[in-house]
Amino acid sequence: MYIETEETPNPQSLKFTADRAVLGLGPDGRPAVGRDYPNRDSAGRAPLAQAVFEVDGVMGVFLGPDFVTVTKDEALDWAHMKPAVIGAIADHLAAGAPIVLADDGADAEERHDTPATSLEEYEGEDREVVEQIIELIDTRVRPAVAADGGDIVFKHYEPRTGVVFLSLHGSCQGCPSSTMTLKAGIENMLKHYVPEVVKVEPVV
Repeated sequence: MYIETEETPNPQSLKFTADRAVLGLGPDGRPAVGRDYPNRDSAGRAPLAQAVFEVDGVMGVFLGPDFVTVTKDEALDWAHMKPAVIGAIADHLAAGAPIVLADDGADAEERHDTPATSLEEYEGEDREVVEQIIELIDTRVRPAVAADGGDIVFKHYEPRTGVVFLSLHGSCQGCPSSTMTLKAGIENMLKHYVPEVVKVEPVV
């Protein structure tokens, strides 16, 4: 098995890309929305994340469609941790062990992978705006963010103010450049293609 490591904009996070699926595709045929495990306790129903947390110094694990982003303790060096993390991921995937258990994240808020306001709650022109926003995020933003070991999820659009709320995960969470990414990149793009959008704000 081959696992490639890549740096991310967050110096404490590394992206480990496998030559096989991790979460794979979602029910809609698009790359599955990533799952965040910010500490060992949160990974109770995610066997792969549990295996990675066994490595000393691992502070957070994010599972993506074909990658795992690992965040380490600032006091430790990647040179010492990287081989152990690669080993943990490779052994788990090679064994064909479950990535997450079937009922993991039945509470959607725990995974942050669904909008805070569903598409069905918007009507008329507002629904059209939200559909455009989601399409742009899925086709233009998520692939770029995934390249940096993270993911981004639409949470809510406020028609009255034109504010779009998004949540960043994986290496993007806590990344020094994440605010710049939201403002200079995503906000400008959404405002260009969707005139109703006035501002983009991050939510946890």
